[in-house]
Amino acid sequence: MDFIHNLDPAWLEVLYRRWQRDPEDVGAQWHAFFTGFDLAEQGAAAACLDPEFALKQSGVQSLIYRYRDLGHLLACTDPLNPCPVSHPLLDLANFGLSDADLDRVFHTRRFHKTQASLREILSVMRETYCRYVGVEFMHIQNPEERQWLKERMEGVRNQPAFSAEEKWRILEQLQQAALFEEFLHRRFLGQKRFSLEGAETLIPVLHAVVAAANRADIRDLVLGMAHRGRLNVLANIFQKPLENIFAEFQDNLEYAFVGEGDVKYHKGYSCDVAPVGRHGLHLSLASNPSHLEAVDPVVEGKSRARQDYYDGGGETVLPVLIHGDAAFSGQGMVAETLNLSQLEGYATGGTLHIVLNNQIGFTTLPPEARSTCYATDIAKMLQIPVFHVHGENPEAAVYAALLAFDYRNRYAKDVVVEIICYRRQGHNEGDEPAFTQPLMYEKIKQRPVVHDLYARHLIEEGVAEEDIEALAKGYLERLEQAMERPQAERDGGFHGKWKDIRRDYQPADEVETAVSAEQLRQLADQLARVPKGFSLHPKIEKFLERRREAITKGEGIDWANAEALAFASLLAEGHSVRLSGQDSRRGTFSQRHSALFDMETGKDYVPLAHLGAEGAAFRCHNSMLSEAAVLGFEYGYAIESPYGLVIWEAQFGDFVNGAQVIIDQFIVSSGSKWDRMCGLVMFLPHGYEGQGAEHSSARIERFLQLCANDNIQVCYPSTPAQFFHLLRRQLKQAFRRPLVVFTPKSLLRHSACRSSLDDLSSGRFQEIIADVPADPARIKKLLLCTGKIYFELQERRADLERDDVAIVRIEQLYPLRTDLLEALLEPWREVPEIAWVQEEPRNNGAWSYVNGPLARLLKRHLRYVGRDEAAAPAVGSHRLFNKQQNALLEAAFGA
Repeated sequence: MDFIHNLDPAWLEVLYRRWQRDPEDVGAQWHAFFTGFDLAEQGAAAACLDPEFALKQSGVQSLIYRYRDLGHLLACTDPLNPCPVSHPLLDLANFGLSDADLDRVFHTRRFHKTQASLREILSVMRETYCRYVGVEFMHIQNPEERQWLKERMEGVRNQPAFSAEEKWRILEQLQQAALFEEFLHRRFLGQKRFSLEGAETLIPVLHAVVAAANRADIRDLVLGMAHRGRLNVLANIFQKPLENIFAEFQDNLEYAFVGEGDVKYHKGYSCDVAPVGRHGLHLSLASNPSHLEAVDPVVEGKSRARQDYYDGGGETVLPVLIHGDAAFSGQGMVAETLNLSQLEGYATGGTLHIVLNNQIGFTTLPPEARSTCYATDIAKMLQIPVFHVHGENPEAAVYAALLAFDYRNRYAKDVVVEIICYRRQGHNEGDEPAFTQPLMYEKIKQRPVVHDLYARHLIEEGVAEEDIEALAKGYLERLEQAMERPQAERDGGFHGKWKDIRRDYQPADEVETAVSAEQLRQLADQLARVPKGFSLHPKIEKFLERRREAITKGEGIDWANAEALAFASLLAEGHSVRLSGQDSRRGTFSQRHSALFDMETGKDYVPLAHLGAEGAAFRCHNSMLSEAAVLGFEYGYAIESPYGLVIWEAQFGDFVNGAQVIIDQFIVSSGSKWDRMCGLVMFLPHGYEGQGAEHSSARIERFLQLCANDNIQVCYPSTPAQFFHLLRRQLKQAFRRPLVVFTPKSLLRHSACRSSLDDLSSGRFQEIIADVPADPARIKKLLLCTGKIYFELQERRADLERDDVAIVRIEQLYPLRTDLLEALLEPWREVPEIAWVQEEPRNNGAWSYVNGPLARLLKRHLRYVGRDEAAAPAVGSHRLFNKQQNALLEAAFGA
């Protein structure tokens, strides 16, 4: 007690008052101490006079706190290892207590009763936090959330009380999960299926979540998962016809699929669940490549798009993500997706994460795969609860999942349920795991199947063994019968929102994209207005006025102005527009200013948000500093938005490198693999201005290398009008394809890069543009190019007074309009020189792609004009850049 006597009484009083206001505000040790001394209000002032008892009282409160915080370390959650029986941080001696105090009564705060013996307190704490559900939640800083969890968990000791009927359903679901895998192994020996064996508890968990979502009137459950257990989920949760699954194993070619298809354990599926509440529940499983966690942001984007459609947020759509332990801790996409969860433009009302902890990667054990205690530790950055559950205790797992579901619905936050289990087979069914983990797999070999373990439990409770056997026999008969049935017919058309969208690509010659001059003036006037009393920055005021003047005069319309008019016109026609990216609200180059800010209040005003017809919304969001997760999110949003313009903008085009897995595995190939179309637009600032290797190239060559079968559109428009018509064309054409747009940097303010009002109110996007200064018969040199370099060629031609040089711009690089090119180039087949000119090095840019088609059309070789091959896209020296740029312009007009 000398320590207490040496403290400043005034400081101690302040700390005490803080504790009275919020016991969690002073830390665990002071919380426990003040609890021990604050007994006068409870008629125990006399006891407080005993220093020894006060310290023990303080120790009891510390013990309660410590069990809530660290009780998971004693939880019995690993089916492959003995349950822990002690932990030094939870020993009674650490709290100044001993067995002699077990029957002593102590006062408690924030416990289920105000007085209890130490024995009872220990019993409640151990039964709640140290049995088959371990919980991490004391890192949450919101006292209300912590108290809600305490009351929910301690009130029932974290132990479920299911009815006999509910237990029977759990057994049935476990049986189906196990027997499905056994049947596939027997009938399709040696084929990969990435089985769920060892983790069958997932199936009753998902059944419980689906039922809870249905009862809660959630309209959509969007699920993302990798390949392990996917077929089981398709069969037993999504009720995909068993005969169709078996047909895919048999590789029946008559089981028609569009495009090239994909392996069966990557495909998506959807179905409807019979309604329980006001609405039916639609289940959607997102297609996913083997890039494990790449699907995470896609699911979030799909979910947010549906929530925006219903205008109901997380109450209407539930995202569920199933992860593997090695991927959850090892893949950066997980952290990026978690970081999206509470951001205004990307929040989905909370995601239910289920981690299937197989305790191994391919052949990699946890000590080799992560530096954290748990595979789920990354999730604690969100201050959300994490439930660790014994994988062979299905009741505990279902209970934890339902509690997690309730937490998500109440607080609109993510939540994690980790099912600690094992992988009975190797990484795939042809792999021998005992090569690398002989001891682990010897244990697994000895483990009974989980549905047998649970059946024994139910038999002890009085369930007849013959009934259990009959249940299994019935499901096996279903499997055998399905094996004999022909596969169900596949409907090859699009459905729902997509039913009027064409699948095939069509050139857009007849697509009308012009907007009347009168409407454009009206829209420009609305875009320049701000609410009365809104205090604009003086420069922004001039900026808006210049924009309006350009439309009024009918000339001098710059890039950002044309973009705003494209957005405004689409909104007025009932199409929603969503734009997101790093600093996209203002624009990386201070060109857009979609959000205006009051200089006195800091409040924002978004003019475009007030121009939409009914049902159309403008949403522009600054994203977190991520490419992969944000682009994945926007891809997911786009596949749910056939009539909306969905755009992701890179801060600089080079940064798209960070999202390559989303581009390769989803954007360019999803139509071919999964028959999933989307109209996602990517703005990639591109152009050589001497800014070095990292701020020049959006890697045109990489996108062109990925082009095949009309899968995407790759455009490099050179004028604001071209950009205007291109954006409008994206929604006016009858099909949907991703659109890659190489947007400008220096051209945003280039005096020659301007369009007239007539350019916007007439015409359409031109895939090929010819600039011929004189009689075509006088042309002696033909220069072909794309994008920004045109303006430098045009300027150099004027300086040299070379009216014998024609410049042809290819504005759409893919699909390349060879028919238009052939007709355009016909008069110039015999000109003395034809060259391709580009800023990029020879091994970059469009040269490698266009050289072949152009040579075939012209029946001659083209001269290449551009930088030499280089490992980096551009040089770091501005002086050297200017020297190179001048040299290529001289080469273009020289012999």
